[in-house]
Amino acid sequence: MTAIKHALQRDIFTPNDERLLSIVNVCKAGKKKKNCFLCATVTTERPVQVRVVKVKKSDKGDFYKRQMAWELRDLAEVDAKDANKENPEFDLHFEKVYRWVASSTAEKNSFISCIWKLNQRYLRKKVEFVNVSSQLLEELPKAEESVPSGESQSVAGGDEDALDDYQELNAREEQDIENMMEVCECAISNAEAFAEKLSRELQVLDGANIQSIMASEKQVNILMQLLDEALTEVDTIEGKLLSYEEMLQSVKEQMDQISQSNRLIQISNTNNGKLLDEIQFLVNYMDLSKGHIRALQEGDLSSPKGIEACINASEALLQCMNVALRPGHDKLMAVKEQQHLFTELRDVFARRLTNHLNNVFVHQFNHFSHFKMTIPQFYRSSCLSLPGHDQSSTLSQHTAELTLPKHSPLHRDLLRYAKLMEWLKNTQREKYEGLSRTYVDYMTRLYEREIKDFFEVAKIKMAGTTKEGKGKFGLHGSSGKLTGSTSSLNKLAVSSSNSRRSQSSSLLDMGNMSASDLDVADRTKFDKIFEQVLSELEPLCLAEQDFISKFFKLQQQPTLAQGENTDYHDGVPHSRPVSEHRHSISSEKDIVRQMMNKIFQSIETELNSLIALGDKIDSFNSLYMLVKMSHHVWTAENVDPASYLSTTLGNVLVTVKRNFDKCISGQIKQMEEVKISKKSKVGILPFVTGFEEFAELAETIFRNAERRGDLDKAYVKLIRAVFMNVEKVANESQKTPRDVVMMENFHHIFSTLSRLKISCLEAERKEAKHKYTDHLQSYVINSLGQPLEKLNHFFEGVEARVAQGVREEEVSYQLAFNKQELRKVIKEYPGKEVKKGLDNLYKKVDKHLCEEESLLQVVWHSMQDEFIRQYKHFEGLINRCYPGSGITMEFTIQDMLEYFSSIAQSH
Repeated sequence: MTAIKHALQRDIFTPNDERLLSIVNVCKAGKKKKNCFLCATVTTERPVQVRVVKVKKSDKGDFYKRQMAWELRDLAEVDAKDANKENPEFDLHFEKVYRWVASSTAEKNSFISCIWKLNQRYLRKKVEFVNVSSQLLEELPKAEESVPSGESQSVAGGDEDALDDYQELNAREEQDIENMMEVCECAISNAEAFAEKLSRELQVLDGANIQSIMASEKQVNILMQLLDEALTEVDTIEGKLLSYEEMLQSVKEQMDQISQSNRLIQISNTNNGKLLDEIQFLVNYMDLSKGHIRALQEGDLSSPKGIEACINASEALLQCMNVALRPGHDKLMAVKEQQHLFTELRDVFARRLTNHLNNVFVHQFNHFSHFKMTIPQFYRSSCLSLPGHDQSSTLSQHTAELTLPKHSPLHRDLLRYAKLMEWLKNTQREKYEGLSRTYVDYMTRLYEREIKDFFEVAKIKMAGTTKEGKGKFGLHGSSGKLTGSTSSLNKLAVSSSNSRRSQSSSLLDMGNMSASDLDVADRTKFDKIFEQVLSELEPLCLAEQDFISKFFKLQQQPTLAQGENTDYHDGVPHSRPVSEHRHSISSEKDIVRQMMNKIFQSIETELNSLIALGDKIDSFNSLYMLVKMSHHVWTAENVDPASYLSTTLGNVLVTVKRNFDKCISGQIKQMEEVKISKKSKVGILPFVTGFEEFAELAETIFRNAERRGDLDKAYVKLIRAVFMNVEKVANESQKTPRDVVMMENFHHIFSTLSRLKISCLEAERKEAKHKYTDHLQSYVINSLGQPLEKLNHFFEGVEARVAQGVREEEVSYQLAFNKQELRKVIKEYPGKEVKKGLDNLYKKVDKHLCEEESLLQVVWHSMQDEFIRQYKHFEGLINRCYPGSGITMEFTIQDMLEYFSSIAQSH
């Protein structure tokens, strides 16, 4: 700090005629540490100015520069923060408060003390010092206070350094000086005489001192003699010490030898202890009991106790083989021999276990498949033994349970070896993979045969739901033969040409059939068969997947041998080097799914074949299949979205949805191809009633179904096709008026949709009602023109003249529409003629309308209302266009009501 002080004085303050009195290294409080210096300075010129200067090092760091200066008279307060504890922080209150942190408390205290002294010496307005220790605020000598201000400034101008070196006399020194001055009378009046006197006295004292020294020579000689004797004694003692040192040297050598021997003994003991620990470690962790060895070599793998003993022995062997040897253990011959023994035991037990499990697989497979006549074989033998016999009756006589064999006994027997399989997986990967392949191969053949037989029974039962007597799907005649092959079942033909149903159900057929022909019982039976098929497959797949996961220990990440990875082909693991296959399957869920794909590879094919047969028997079966399959897919996804069952059923669901869409498209195509007889009236179109039957059936099937959205989309497609083809048939109809075709069919559609309350077809329901109402009104208006044809034409002419601009009261002056012409037209329609015309109209309407919809009375009542409306309209025209003529109709409104009522009652 002294060097910095001199540098600052030389470089900054001397050129400015200033003297540096105190310095402190500070940084601003609360900010990053950017150090600077606060300097307390006074000017060398009068009047003296006292400042606090902030000096900062330049950015280049090679010199200092003056950054800011404050006059001391502007300082209002100095806050040291804490008077009792050391604290480097302090505040200077100028125009604003500057908060600083000093590099040390000592520097801060020195700087504040200097500020206090300068404040006491030069300022009239005293600065307030807060939280400052009283020791720092030392009072200046009273003598200084008595000095005039000009002399004080003069002293301050040249003796600022003396301000820091001043030291007061103590009481004793002051008393001695006062006594000396009292003895000398001229001490105050003549300082030079006083000094000279003091000098003479000092010389006298020096002479006396020398004489005293010379007088003590005798004592000095005695002292020297004593010193010589002391030296002699010292030499004697040194000789004795040398002899003692030689004796101690020999003792030291002996002690060093003893210490070396003890150190060697300690090292030997330490080594022996470590050796004992290593031997104990090897004995504890690499020793396999004789019982375990015997179990691995000869243990019974067929009894529960033998299996448990083998499990314990294999786990102990694996623990011994996996022990983490310490450095150097692998070089010990005993360790090598023990490891060789473990390897032999592992290989022997792995061979025994593999052979035993292979035998178990073969035995279990033969147990499930030996001497077992399958249900399809029973069917085939029964059917083929009776050529010419009605097959549908034969099948009904030999009904079998549609169930799949349960393999829980096999799983229960094999799960006893699950821990041994895990041991084999961790120790002998190749044998583990070989067992996996063997199990998959055997189970693939077993399940393939069982599933094939199961689906053949399902197809036979499914085909048996149709009956020849009803003209529906079934087996060909009594002379047909039913074979056991899947292809023969898939080629089931439909009934003969005289059947009223085609190969696939249609809305047209449904519209022309009675409730008995629809045979809801057959469809319900098909639904139960399909549900039973899915219900049998689901637990079978889940049980097998659960068994594979537990038996082959595929619930966690696989433990691979060093330098190897595992690849799976055909659902079976194969060991491959890491360098050849770096992208192998790592997820064990994928491994399980691939093994399941191999074992149940026939399920998806058989399901698709069964679905095709069901669709061929009755295309409306796709509705049942879509609902059932969707529910089972949803259930499987809730259990495990990535499971084999979920994936397979999801794939089959796509086929079912495709068949459903094809069924809807087929119905629409048949609507477009419908042909109506030109000689008979149209009535309710077959596809309209067919849609009603379809909607009733679909609402029953899809109640609370997950795939309701698919049905809603199909509804919209079908209803739009129904609307379009109703209008098409109405436009092409020759026997029945277009308005009648539209009115009757849209009334039927509106009634159906109102009864079924299908929310997605609410807009179509309103549209059907609107079309029915419009065409009813159109038909009534067009039909009513016939009974009063001339009267209608006359008043239409009147309205035309008014529309052309002729005033209503001037119409009677038109030649063709004068009063005489009006009277002639009115006379042509007396009451009897009107009633006769209405009776003919009723008969004609009766011929136009069909009996199924029962709209005759509705139409007749609408005609009555329309006739009354026309009558009132004609009367209004007569009153406005022929005022005062007294012309009226030949019949009244009451007469018309009686005409309509009597005609309706008579028919």
